[in-house]
Amino acid sequence: MFETLTDRLSRTLKQLRGQGRLTEDNIRDSLREVRMALLEADVALPVVKDFIERVRNQALGQEVLGSLSPGQALVKVVNDELVAIMGERHDGIDLDRKPPIVVLMAGLQGAGKTTTVAKLARRLIERERKSVLVASADVYRPAAIEQLETLAREVGAEFFPSSGQQQPVAIARNAVDAARKSGAEVLILDTAGRLAIDRQMMDEIRALHDAVEPAETLFVVDSMTGQDAANTAKAFDEALPLTGVVLTKADGDARGGAALSVRQITGKPIKFIGSGEKTDALEAFHPERIASRILGMGDILSLVEQAQEKVDVEKAEKLARKVKKGKGFDLEDLRDQFMQMEKMGGLGSLVDKLPGMGAGAAQALQNPAQQKQMKRMVAIIDSMTPIERRKPEIINGSRKRRVAQGSGTQIQDVNRLLKQHKQMQRMMKKMGSKGGMANMMRGMKGRMPPGFPM
Repeated sequence: MFETLTDRLSRTLKQLRGQGRLTEDNIRDSLREVRMALLEADVALPVVKDFIERVRNQALGQEVLGSLSPGQALVKVVNDELVAIMGERHDGIDLDRKPPIVVLMAGLQGAGKTTTVAKLARRLIERERKSVLVASADVYRPAAIEQLETLAREVGAEFFPSSGQQQPVAIARNAVDAARKSGAEVLILDTAGRLAIDRQMMDEIRALHDAVEPAETLFVVDSMTGQDAANTAKAFDEALPLTGVVLTKADGDARGGAALSVRQITGKPIKFIGSGEKTDALEAFHPERIASRILGMGDILSLVEQAQEKVDVEKAEKLARKVKKGKGFDLEDLRDQFMQMEKMGGLGSLVDKLPGMGAGAAQALQNPAQQKQMKRMVAIIDSMTPIERRKPEIINGSRKRRVAQGSGTQIQDVNRLLKQHKQMQRMMKKMGSKGGMANMMRGMKGRMPPGFPM
C-alpha cells in the first residue's frame, strides 16, 4: 500500500532546495507536487486542500537547523500533518466493558467482512487472550454462514450456528444469549453486505444494532475504492452510529487515498488495516507508523512486533550460534529462513517496513514471480534427503535429476538453488567473522532485486 504516493513524495521532497529558512518561494513548487501526488493517490479534494494549507502554514518561516536541509524540514512538517489527518493515535477495540462485548460488522458487498471477522477473532484470541464467539446474520449470500463456520474453526473461535431461514435480528439476539451463557468475552456479528441507498437493508442493520447494542460498530470497506471508501463510510455513519473503520485489501492498493481520507471525512478512526486472505493479515492502524511508511522512512515498530509474534526465536538463536561458531549454513537453514519470511508476510511485507527502501524494492519483491520462485526453492529442498540438505556438496548429477523430478522442476532450477545457497553460505561465513556485517553487506551489493538501494 502507498507505493505510488511514497515514490512521488520522496522524489518531490528530495528536490527541494533553499537557504536557511523555508519560504513561500522555495516550497511553492514542492507543495504543488505534493498536492498532485495526493490527488493521484485518490485522496478526497477537500482533504487535499486542507492538508496543503496546513502544511504551508506550519512550514512558512520555520527555521531550518544547521543539520537539516529545507527538504528535511518540510518532511517533518508533512509527516506531522499526515499523522494529524489520519487520527494522531491508534484506536483499538474497546475491551473495557462487561462481557459479552459485541462487535457489529457492517459494509458493502464484497468488502471482505466475513474474512475480517475471522482475522479480528484471531487477533483477539492470540493477542488479547479473549474467548471469542462469531455468528453470521447474513441470510442472503449463499454459503456465507458456512464460510464463517470454516474460518472460525481455522482461527480457534467458537461458532454460533444459524440458517438462511431465520430472521437476522433473531439470529443476533440468540447469539448474544449464547455468548452470555457460554461465557464468551467477545461476540463478533457478521452481517450481509448492503448499499447505503437500500432503505430496507439499512433499516435491517439499524434493527440489528438496536437489538444487540454493540460496544463497537465497525464499517469494513475496500481500500481500493479510494476516496469513495470515505464517502461510503460517511453515508453509513449517518444511518448507523459507527465507532470505527477497517480498511481491507490494502495489498492491492498502491495509492492509499482511503487511508488519508476516511478520518477527515467521517470523523471516525481507522482501527485496523487488512491485506490478503490469510487470517493473520490484520494490522492495527497506527497513524504515526503509516505516515512514516508513506514518506519512505519505514515502520520498524510494526516490524519488531511482527517478528516477536511470528518468528521462531529458538530457531533464530540456534542459527546465530551456528554462524558465530563458523559452522556451515546448510539447506535446512536456508529453508527455515524462507519459512520465517513467509510467516512474516513475505519479502515484500518486510521491505515495505524497512527505512529507505522505497517503492521500487517493495514492488520488486512483491512481484508474484518472486513469490513463486521462493516456493519453488522450498519444494526443491523438500525433495532432498536429510543428508543432502546438510551436505549439499554430495548432490551429483543423478541426485539432481531425482530432486528435480520430485519437486516438479528442472535441473537448471536445482543448479540455481545450489548456486544461491553457496553465495549465502559465503555471506554467512563473513557475518560470523570480525567485521562480518560490513563484509556481508559489501558482498550482497549488486545482487539485490531492482530498486534495492544498496
